Amino acid sequence: MLKLIKLEWKKNRIGKYMRNAVLLALFLCVFVFALAFLGIANDPESGVPDAALETGMLFSSIEMLTSISFLVFTGVMLSSFIVGAYQNKTMNLMFSYPMKRQKILISQMLAVWIFNFGALVVTKLMIYGCVLVGSCFMTAAFPIDFDMVSVEFYVQVLVKSGMVVTMEFIALFVGLKMKSSKAVIVFSFLLIVLTQANVGDFTLRDQVVFPVVLMGVSLVFAFLSVMGVEKRDLM
Repeated sequence: MLKLIKLEWKKNRIGKYMRNAVLLALFLCVFVFALAFLGIANDPESGVPDAALETGMLFSSIEMLTSISFLVFTGVMLSSFIVGAYQNKTMNLMFSYPMKRQKILISQMLAVWIFNFGALVVTKLMIYGCVLVGSCFMTAAFPIDFDMVSVEFYVQVLVKSGMVVTMEFIALFVGLKMKSSKAVIVFSFLLIVLTQANVGDFTLRDQVVFPVVLMGVSLVFAFLSVMGVEKRDLM
């Protein structure tokens, strides 16, 4: 399986995704730093932070920004690695290999999942570290409500990162059913609305049960994407 995953990375030129992930991480890091220390969230008249971070807390805002970014990033990779492979017929060649189609599809899904999980975790730690270092020399406009010495902090980062990347398997299932790589991207934005948007004061983002349920649903859709692939017609 590891060889297949490496083959997927090589075949899809993982270097360009690494470059884009680094650029995305740098952009988010600079953006959050500017929000926290450079006053871009401040009202121009009062000088008081007004609308940039609705919760007034950095942890939840960093989680929201990184989640939105990597929901889209993961969707793009899934559409390219899998749905796009069906559309441009390269999947025909892969399915001619003397191995089960399920194993090939699982390796593609894992190739995207592992890369984005690692990239998301590194991005979060980079942003948190940047804010923490900045707080030693500058006064933050918002409370520093995370503790990078705590084990609980790293557990939250790992769990939430895994949940975000796994959610995209729902979008993959939709894309395979609709036979469209664009559908994966569109549904990624719908997932953002579902998981990050507010309706008045209510948001599913802060619910305890909802992420767990959504994680389970995502795994079910991952299973459904793989199930029946041996008999599924190519696009």
